[in-house]
Amino acid sequence: MNQNQAKNRIVLFAIFIIIILLIYWLKPESLHKVIQLLLAGDLEASIEYIRSYGPYAALVSFVIVVFINAVAVLPNIFILAANGIIFGIVEGTIISWLAETVGVVISFAFMRYFFQDYAHRVIVRSNSLQKVNDFSGKKGFQIMVIARSIPFVPSGLITALGALSDISLKDYILATLIGKLPSALIEVTLGHDLASYHENSMRLTVVILISVAAYGGYLWYKKKKDPV
Repeated sequence: MNQNQAKNRIVLFAIFIIIILLIYWLKPESLHKVIQLLLAGDLEASIEYIRSYGPYAALVSFVIVVFINAVAVLPNIFILAANGIIFGIVEGTIISWLAETVGVVISFAFMRYFFQDYAHRVIVRSNSLQKVNDFSGKKGFQIMVIARSIPFVPSGLITALGALSDISLKDYILATLIGKLPSALIEVTLGHDLASYHENSMRLTVVILISVAAYGGYLWYKKKKDPV
């Protein structure tokens, strides 16, 4: 192990301790409650839970989204939708965007430096397996931006592919920061407008069309790049 790897592992251990302290600040039983809400897909209960923290609601939501993306196995669509309803589209998007970015960067670092075997298993189990080489070098930055910008794509798969590739941590962070903004905006807006679709039916329709177009563009790109 070289000095950079040793330094990275020390930093990761420090981040891990901070996450544990934050969880205990929220109380361990709260973490169990959050996981129950996520698995149940209970949007109304999620909104009520986050609002129960009053002035700390934004911080609690931020921590929850970071945790979801860091563990890379739990769905976050309901929390992002809740953010749109509780905080509005602008503030909800900012909270979700930054929290998702922090979470997937933490997940990427742990997969790359500690759990490469786990990352490999995540990819092998997926039906949408792609060539890891596509995430290498300069091409990796472009593909990572595209992959992160598509809403509702399983975050763990993209993180695992990135962790097994040659993309640098710096490029991964920048690509994630750029790509996550439009996807967070779409997911938060969709959640916000679904809760009040009578008042926002036109915008909701536009957001759905953009989401479909994003998927269609991605599938077209993939087919063009890797023809059968």
